[in-house]
Amino acid sequence: MTEKSSPGDTGRASGGSLPATGGSLPATGGAAPKDTRNTGPGRLLIAVYAVFAISATARAGYQIITKFSEAPLAYLLSAFAAVVYLVATVSLAKAGRTWFKVSVAAVLVELLGVLVVGALSVFDSVNFPHETVWSLFGRGYGYIPLLLPILGLIWLYRRRPAPKPAKGS
Repeated sequence: MTEKSSPGDTGRASGGSLPATGGSLPATGGAAPKDTRNTGPGRLLIAVYAVFAISATARAGYQIITKFSEAPLAYLLSAFAAVVYLVATVSLAKAGRTWFKVSVAAVLVELLGVLVVGALSVFDSVNFPHETVWSLFGRGYGYIPLLLPILGLIWLYRRRPAPKPAKGS
């Protein structure tokens, strides 16, 4: 059985000489690691991405199976959006430099997709007879698809990994 330390503890587990970290905080001053993006508001961001991943996947799957010939471009873009949301969800939930880079790439692709598909759906509506997640800048979803990558990039910037120490230091 492990004991949790309380705010009044002196940093020692009962009877031991090692700091009581509870297994979740590093022994470097008690601050959470900066390259962890799945804490605090990041959890809400990941949850919203997960909801969009599930809903976009279900929507695209249904549209492709039942009415693909009506609007193939729109439905393929919905499937692509679903993949982007899935990659963003997973990469935001994982710690580490590689996952950080994957997160940045996924969120940037999402932002670019929302802007390009949003503009095309306004100016070239013939190719978008049916809406996608990103059509009209996400109007059908309360513009959350437009806001989400902006919030994601802000969160990624704030939780970016610390620079690697120089070799030989």
